[in-house]
Amino acid sequence: MITVDTDDTAFRSSLEKLYRGMGNLTPVMQSIGMELESRISGRFESRTDPHGSAWAPWAQSTEGGYPEDGNRRLLDRYGDMLASLNHQAGATSVRVGFGQPYAAFHEWGTEYMPRRGLLFDDPDAGTLAEDDEAAVLDILGVWLNDLAA
Repeated sequence: MITVDTDDTAFRSSLEKLYRGMGNLTPVMQSIGMELESRISGRFESRTDPHGSAWAPWAQSTEGGYPEDGNRRLLDRYGDMLASLNHQAGATSVRVGFGQPYAAFHEWGTEYMPRRGLLFDDPDAGTLAEDDEAAVLDILGVWLNDLAA
């Protein structure tokens, strides 16, 4: 299993306030996990990375190298990777990712395959794209408003 931690600088202050008020952030983390999972799932439909840029198409050698089975969709030939998308929420964190180990090759790219990002703006830095970060901040804002009410 590969674990990449996300840079939480943009969220840290809000998370600390929520933690002081709630103690157990599992419901908050569950909300964040569901939102990110939904966004990542949508990227399979749009075939775009977290910035909205189109994924690189299959190499000609790959396109012609597969038999006519599966659904012939980029990163979704049999649906195994998308079906393995999940999140696990805990008291202070949430993990979002894929159960298929080859998902890492798509997230980072390889010498022979371009990166087709799904999770991160920059997987090495563990940063989310601006829209994903804004969605997490919106969720935190809702929880903070509920806590203050």
